[in-house]
Amino acid sequence: MDIEKQIEFDKIKEKWADLAVTGHAKEVIHNMGFYLSESDLRRHLKDTTDSRVLIEKLGTPPLPDVKEIKEIVAAARKGECLSPYQLERTEKVLVAVKRLKDYLGRGKIYGNHLAFYDENLEACDSLREEILSKTRGGAIDDYASKNLLQYRKKIAKTEEQMKLKAAHIMRKDKEYMADSYSTFRNGRLCVPVKKECKFKVPGTVVDKSATGNTFFIEPLSIAKYYEELQILRINEENEVYQILYTLTSMVAGFADIINDNISVIEKLDFIFSKGKLSIDLDASEPEISTGRSIVLKDARHPLMDKNTSVPLQFEMGGSTSGIIITGPNTGGKTIAIKTVMLNCIMAQCGLHVTCREAGICMNSSYLCDIGDGQNLAENLSTFSAHIKNIMQILEETDSESFVIMDELGSGTDPAEGMGIAIAVLEELKKKGCLFLVTTHYPEVKEYADRTQGIINARMAFDKETLCPVYKMVIGEAGESCAFYIAEKLGMPGNMLKTAISHAYGKDAAQNYHIKDNQNITKHQKSGKIQRTRHKKEQDGLRNKFKRGDSVMVFPDKKTGIVCEPVNDKGVLRVQLPGRKIWINHKRVKLQVAATELYPEDYDFSIIFDTIENRKARHEMERKYTEKTIEYNS
Repeated sequence: MDIEKQIEFDKIKEKWADLAVTGHAKEVIHNMGFYLSESDLRRHLKDTTDSRVLIEKLGTPPLPDVKEIKEIVAAARKGECLSPYQLERTEKVLVAVKRLKDYLGRGKIYGNHLAFYDENLEACDSLREEILSKTRGGAIDDYASKNLLQYRKKIAKTEEQMKLKAAHIMRKDKEYMADSYSTFRNGRLCVPVKKECKFKVPGTVVDKSATGNTFFIEPLSIAKYYEELQILRINEENEVYQILYTLTSMVAGFADIINDNISVIEKLDFIFSKGKLSIDLDASEPEISTGRSIVLKDARHPLMDKNTSVPLQFEMGGSTSGIIITGPNTGGKTIAIKTVMLNCIMAQCGLHVTCREAGICMNSSYLCDIGDGQNLAENLSTFSAHIKNIMQILEETDSESFVIMDELGSGTDPAEGMGIAIAVLEELKKKGCLFLVTTHYPEVKEYADRTQGIINARMAFDKETLCPVYKMVIGEAGESCAFYIAEKLGMPGNMLKTAISHAYGKDAAQNYHIKDNQNITKHQKSGKIQRTRHKKEQDGLRNKFKRGDSVMVFPDKKTGIVCEPVNDKGVLRVQLPGRKIWINHKRVKLQVAATELYPEDYDFSIIFDTIENRKARHEMERKYTEKTIEYNS
């Protein structure tokens, strides 16, 4: 059960590791687990906050990669002779240490505790200056010692004399030469002589051309310079090695200090990577709750674009240990539970969270069952894989665990899946852990309504646009909206009624008001067909509400009683407490039909008429009277 991959924490770690400089910090990040000690967690969260503050005040810290310097120091300790390149790399790291020490020193004015790490860094100025004075461009500098300077001057002078001598010979014996320039062959300065003239130029044949027509001869007058040059080069090499071994010995002498610097750099790199991640994610420091509660305000998924993601408001704990989230597909249920767990696990790893405010409790374990767990290698179906995973979760769960499960009980017969879902929820409740579960089963919603410690939540859905709103409403159960979506997308009414009756019974199908949305073909669009369709729509509106129906009036969500049904303009009259209003039928929703509330011959004047009007009507039925009946507008 790869929790990090299921909730995408592995992607957070990749993003986090990319912000680190040293290999050690990257390795620590990839192997990172959440802290179980409250004091350790608070200390690491403070480090994250302080590192972010320093970066915002002073910019990115000058942290070097220390992989090479580790190998260099180890080689120096073994007595190996360091090359000029290795010495220059050592000097560059020591320069970076000095810059980092200065960076942290500037941070002390803010009272930032990370700034005091500068006292654990030693720039090794004497070693750094010695290496800088004796190396240049990947080689030992001419001025590294007096002897080296003299040897190199003599070498340059001897080489120049050799070239002058060669040029003189070529001018003097021009007719014997195959070309107009001298060249080095096998480390010796030679002149190019024609094959037939090779015995006319005194010297040693060193090489010949590929065609064999040119012989490269080292003249006797130049050979004596070559022997002198070789002696000078040997002296130069010995002097260079003496300087290299001296510098290597100095590096070995500073090895402990350099290794301490490396340890501090790696530690600071890890800490500052958390601050960089906090800035990149626009995150904030969470509060650590001592109780078993989670509160997230304006939370968002760390991997989603901040400008497009909808902030999540979430709260659980205290008397509530579990939340059942329902709502339509693509409504954001899975993203919501991932967002909650991701923010919790990030906080417990000492990271800032992608919330405006957060109060998060510590958990002993994070367990989840998300996605399609089909495993062809083990011949497990999706449902089998889910059950296997769920059983493992229940085995590992304790009172301090945090569990999320997506589409609990899905992948099998609905009735049996519903039963399994409730059984799993019962077991989680007994364990006393915090849990978030998504489902479509209406029975699970009802279970949450009647079970103490478990509440419903829903993901909001815009029925007009058929788009999810990605907002969680805690305390209310959601609906799948499948019938509504099918109706909006053109499913015929007879098919919808069939579907509803099979799903919820014939009574539900009769009470579900379906628009006449049968498709009209191109040939049907005559005036007669349109007038007939319009008449049917009007008849449907008139029958939509009956006198005495209990309805909900939006957007105020007030309950009223229909006193006059829908007219030709689509408007009906509703009795609200203390007043009657005219309102468009689209803003009214049937709650309870009049047939379920009143007997067939019920006198609605008892509800809608005033006492005076009722008395006047009663007298009119018995005899002639001059009284009138007044109607309120």
